Amino acid sequence: MADNGPVVLYRDEALVLRTHKLGEADRIITFLTREHGKVRAVAKGVRRTSSKFGARLEPFMFVDVQLHVGRSLDIVTQAETVEPYARAICEDYGLYTAGAVMLETADRLVDAEREPAVQQFWLLAGALRALSSRAHAPGLVLDSYLLRGLAVAGWAPTFSDCARCGEPGPHRAFSVAQGGTVCPRCRPPGATAPAPETIDLLAALLSGDWSVADLAGERNRREANGLVAAYSQFHLERSLRSLRMVDRSEPAVPTPAVPTPVTPDVPVAH
Repeated sequence: MADNGPVVLYRDEALVLRTHKLGEADRIITFLTREHGKVRAVAKGVRRTSSKFGARLEPFMFVDVQLHVGRSLDIVTQAETVEPYARAICEDYGLYTAGAVMLETADRLVDAEREPAVQQFWLLAGALRALSSRAHAPGLVLDSYLLRGLAVAGWAPTFSDCARCGEPGPHRAFSVAQGGTVCPRCRPPGATAPAPETIDLLAALLSGDWSVADLAGERNRREANGLVAAYSQFHLERSLRSLRMVDRSEPAVPTPAVPTPVTPDVPVAH
């Protein structure tokens, strides 16, 4: 009998990005893992009602997973729940649609498989934690995640100095293609002029300053959302399909009527 060699197993913490059906009972799971980057693996029999870890391998779940190295796809041999983010997120449409954009964005930002992306992993984990706990309005958490995820990937926007020449700001014009705010000399055709409060909100979302972001008015949140969506899709070079479904009709966390200091105790980044 031929020697097939030893079975190679490894463990890692992972966030479930998406799943695909395979055959009658299996699924292909796409993970974003802490140490191994993006990994695709087969979960055998996971669609059967008797499966021991079927519910643990759904999108948004944070799991401790053991995998067997395969020829093309790895095999899931064990999965334990670390944080059941899917439970809270999937019960609310606003949370679900915001979370779906995060998962799709993470899948795009971490393009190559098996290349460590520790910062992206912890950024997504922190965003899902904030989303599931309703620490902040889902639209704010989403926009903060998009800005910070793009920054980690090398597309950090600027909301103070001119993105083109570096002239100290603040500047009123914003150019998606230039990478942020621009001075009057560098302002290209088509640049927008957001309200100063919107620029402040964008800067707070990028830095994780929730004491500023949580107190932003609805008009500034909507204006910031449009700029973040345009900036994200420009640098990802294709549209985010799930972005069209995002529900921004009502924030899950109401804005306080009287401004009070808000301690940023739940940062989007870990």
